[in-house]
Amino acid sequence: MKLLLASASPRRAELVQKLGIDFEIHPTSAEEVTLSDAEQTAVANARLKALSVKPEGCIVLGADTVVSSMDNKPIGKPHSEEEAFAMLRELCGRTHEVITAVCLTDGNKVAEAVEKTQVTFNPFNEDIVRAYIATGKPFDKAGGYGVQDKELADIVAKVTGDYDNVVGLPVKLVDELLRENFL
Repeated sequence: MKLLLASASPRRAELVQKLGIDFEIHPTSAEEVTLSDAEQTAVANARLKALSVKPEGCIVLGADTVVSSMDNKPIGKPHSEEEAFAMLRELCGRTHEVITAVCLTDGNKVAEAVEKTQVTFNPFNEDIVRAYIATGKPFDKAGGYGVQDKELADIVAKVTGDYDNVVGLPVKLVDELLRENFL
């Protein structure tokens, strides 16, 4: 069976390839929501994305990754250099949680799950953060960063849990959901 990825994210497409399943990218125009709780935000958006695509004999995968602040508020994508700077300064010197919700549907059945990964950043380094922001990379990423971006190697101290989850898709979890519910 073919998988439709309800996302335009090149990182998600790369991760889906690890599943070894035939898939197509099917970007969605679903309007994302921001709720007061980071996990609820991720779950709602993954569902919105998956259900916005007509399966037509395929399985649709919707996913949403949210960085959670210290008080469990979602940290979205920055819209300006100042916002990216503030986000990264807040995350530095602390451990935060990255939450990805996934939703799979074939039009009849819906299967959902959430993966949580802890990420610890080293203390704030203004030179590294400003140089990273200058690359333009923070602006399409939750929390204003990509753990895989080499420019941040000296900021990311530790990832506890599923690394792929922090990049944008918990591949192992998606594989388990597919096997348990659709294959």
